Amino acid sequence: MIHDLKPYPAMKDSGVPWLGQVPEHWEVRSLGSLTKARSERNRPDLPLLSVVREKGVILRDRESKGENHNFIPDDLSNYKVVREGDLVVNKMKAWQGSMGLAPVDGIVSPAYFVFDFDIQNRKYGQALLRSSTYVGFFAQASDGVRIGQWDLSIDGMKRIPVVIPEPDEQAAIVRFLEHADRRIRKAIAAKQKLIKLLQEQKQVIIHQAVTRGLDPNVKLKPSGVEWLGDVPEEWEVTSFTRCTIERADYRGATPTKTESGVFLVTAKNVRRGWIDYEASQEYIAESDYAVVMRRGMPKIGDLLFTTEAPLGHVALVDREDVAFAQRVIRFRFDLDRCEPGFVLQAVLSPYFQHQVLSRGTGSTALGIKASKLPELILVLPSVEEQAQILAYIRDQTVPLE
Repeated sequence: MIHDLKPYPAMKDSGVPWLGQVPEHWEVRSLGSLTKARSERNRPDLPLLSVVREKGVILRDRESKGENHNFIPDDLSNYKVVREGDLVVNKMKAWQGSMGLAPVDGIVSPAYFVFDFDIQNRKYGQALLRSSTYVGFFAQASDGVRIGQWDLSIDGMKRIPVVIPEPDEQAAIVRFLEHADRRIRKAIAAKQKLIKLLQEQKQVIIHQAVTRGLDPNVKLKPSGVEWLGDVPEEWEVTSFTRCTIERADYRGATPTKTESGVFLVTAKNVRRGWIDYEASQEYIAESDYAVVMRRGMPKIGDLLFTTEAPLGHVALVDREDVAFAQRVIRFRFDLDRCEPGFVLQAVLSPYFQHQVLSRGTGSTALGIKASKLPELILVLPSVEEQAQILAYIRDQTVPLE
């Protein structure tokens, strides 16, 4: 979209390395010259506002005491008054982009900075100050001992340069950004719809393969399993746990966490088919490893099963230098009977997941008791056919991925 925009006829040096050149007719002023601190208080009748990194200034629900992880006191008389268009900054998180222009009159926590912001077009000001370049400026104006405890300096903030086009050009920029935003959102929605359809297609391919095999003319027999129906006549219908030669349940005392050491795979890391090492990064000391893993060491190809929060996620172990946390059970299979990759796909299929979820209990987080695991039924062809089916699934789903 921006490739079709015409360049400005003349540019000038903004005097700021991060900004570089700007259109010659644009004004460059300090943020301090455009802001004036607002100190009005004692208006608890006004709407309660908050500042979040993703959206800027938003209306906050007073009834939700835990929203945004901040406590709401009963007495709001000391909260700062914010007028529509004011700049509100979370001084402790300005370096992350927690700032924005107020959409309405309201009140905010006394910990926030509130400024009357002299900008002609508020939407332009919102887009400018919340852009990645300006978040960097606010980070430069923040300091502290640790990154998570950086505090915004008022003097540093006042020195931040602000580029100001003519009012009609500000309005034109806002219109372009709104147009671009609509097109991008439409494209994202289309991609999300396509992804959902491809995921459904992938599930159909996998479910059909792990419950009926590859021969459309194979003789069938009743499986005796709800939500499964008939299965190939030669396939074995058996308890999931009877296919295993080793099971290790890592429930027990929570191990002491450290800043480095052995990676601790928690239920958060176990996704639907893979281990996401970025989802949660926790560690235990190497000296504690033997105690934490006393129920059994991992081996490549073992299957991890989450018993709660989330329930029924599975993945194959892909590295052995890790430890496992609570709510994770490790299974090792008889390789003469089971191909781990086939079992993984079968456990992820609707017929098996339905068995898991239907046996789940709990009011806050659905979980399954270890005593229920032997009730889970798996259907297995010969190990040779399992390998053929797994190769077929990979061939059919790689293009979808």
